[in-house]
Amino acid sequence: MTVDEAVDVAEMTGYPVVLKLLSHTITHKSDVGGVQMNLNDAAAVRNAYCRIQRGVSERYSVQDFHGVTVQPMLKLDGYELIIGSSLDSQFGPVLLFGTGGKLVEVFRDQALGLPPLTTTLARRMIERTKIYSALQGIRGQKAIDLDALEKLLVSFSQLVVEQPWIKEIEINPLLVDSNGMVALDARALLHSADVDLGGIPKLAIRPYPTQYSRVWKTKKSCTVTIRPIRPEDEPLAVRFHEGLSEESVYLRYAHRFKLSQRIAHGRLSRLCFIDYDREMALVADYKDLATGRHEIVGIARLSRRHDSDKAEFSLIVTDRFQRQGLGTELLRRLAAVARAERLGVIFAEVWAINHAMQRIAARLGFQQQRILDEPMVRVWLNLSESAQPHPVLTRGAAAADVSN
Repeated sequence: MTVDEAVDVAEMTGYPVVLKLLSHTITHKSDVGGVQMNLNDAAAVRNAYCRIQRGVSERYSVQDFHGVTVQPMLKLDGYELIIGSSLDSQFGPVLLFGTGGKLVEVFRDQALGLPPLTTTLARRMIERTKIYSALQGIRGQKAIDLDALEKLLVSFSQLVVEQPWIKEIEINPLLVDSNGMVALDARALLHSADVDLGGIPKLAIRPYPTQYSRVWKTKKSCTVTIRPIRPEDEPLAVRFHEGLSEESVYLRYAHRFKLSQRIAHGRLSRLCFIDYDREMALVADYKDLATGRHEIVGIARLSRRHDSDKAEFSLIVTDRFQRQGLGTELLRRLAAVARAERLGVIFAEVWAINHAMQRIAARLGFQQQRILDEPMVRVWLNLSESAQPHPVLTRGAAAADVSN
């Protein structure tokens, strides 16, 4: 864009305007005076254009100057934030959130996180910064919409996950106030076309496995969504355990397990916020059409044994949804997930009096054998021809703790 074109665009946009450097090689505009604000007439636009061009020529070369962009000057009384991502050789893409603007490197008020984010993880990143106190509202300033900021961080992290060609990306400044948010500037740096994506550091945290989500109907025609568990499912997990009878709890855990222990935050947060590479938990999510309320009505879990192709499974269905085929479907889906994850054997130790679980396993082709000198039955399913039969435990052998 030439200086005359910049003036024409400014006239059409309406004063005041902002001129910003357009360059394919310079990513930090402020280093060369590449952002000129509060321009109120054509003469100011021409002078600003020349200042930007001169700043680039003095510090770099005229070839690095490709013109300017013209934007309306926004008058907002808010806070400048930064959201960004860069590639780490060990952790892959790393997210950044904090105080933005020109002084971002002076204040160094930043929090780091790993994609993909959930709303809970996004809020924790926000809370680790000093500017969080201001975002909640201080000295007559209204609080910003923190829920909207969380969703923006989640969407930004999803962009980083879905686009491996992105080497670096940032929004700075992101101007926020009680009325909303607007990105005043952004930049993105891509890998060169000859880069092998297979050699780029992978995500440290596996993304949410949406491929394992399916809709299914029970024998009573109740529609449920069987999907991998999410960290934000903890409140639903609490209500799930509150709806279990003592008999269901006893058959699942083979001992009296108090409700207060089952719904303890430390326990449920660990079971809901999982590493999908090491374990997989499927929940049956039922939505009451009358109230719109979601509830978990069944949970099935796979926990991979360390350095092994074996995984232990567990399964429990809330009393209202028992004898509707849900337990069978959950275990069938769990076996399909195990095959997709290239596991060789899945197994469980079932309380001997839990005949319903044994019937479900038999229906799906699991082998069964009573554990010697114990009131337990070992059930297992070989998922590949190369898988070795699972050994039967004797008295004193330890079993992994797999708890829904």
